[in-house]
Amino acid sequence: MFEFAINSVAPKYELYHELVRSADALTDGETDAVANMANVAALLWEYLPDVNWTGFYRMVDGELVLGPFQGKAACIRIAVGEGVCGTAAASGETQLVADVHAFPGHIACDANSASELVVPVKRKGEVIAVIDLDSPSLMRFDADDAAGIEALAEVLANRI
Repeated sequence: MFEFAINSVAPKYELYHELVRSADALTDGETDAVANMANVAALLWEYLPDVNWTGFYRMVDGELVLGPFQGKAACIRIAVGEGVCGTAAASGETQLVADVHAFPGHIACDANSASELVVPVKRKGEVIAVIDLDSPSLMRFDADDAAGIEALAEVLANRI
C-alpha cells in the first residue's frame, strides 16, 4: 500500500514537486504502462484541487485513444489535431486553455468542464500520450500547473 504526505493546499511548486516524487515512486520498476497510467491518474485526482477529470489519452495507430482516468466517462477516440488533446498531440506542445468554450473545435466530453490543461508525453521526440486535466472552473490552470505536469510527463516518458 502507498501512502503519500501530499499537501494539496501547499504552494504549487511544492505540490507538484511532491506529486512528481510520488508518481516516480509509484511507477519505479513497474513495466506495465496501463498500471502506471492508472496509478498516476488516481494520484492526480486525489491531490489536485478543483479538477473534474484527470487521465491519459494514448497514441494508438495515429489517433488518441482513451487511457486510464478518473472522472466521468469520456470520449474514446480523438483525432490528432482536433480538440485540446488532439492539438497537443499534433503540436507536441502543452495546451493551457483558460476557457474551453472559447477554444476552436473543443470536444466537450463533460459539459461541466470549463478549463483544461493538456501536456504531451514524448519519448525520443515523439508524442506517445497526453496527460489531460479538466476543471469546472474557468482559468483553473496556470503556468505553474503546466510546468508541474510537464515535469511529470518527463518522469513518465519511459514508463508508459
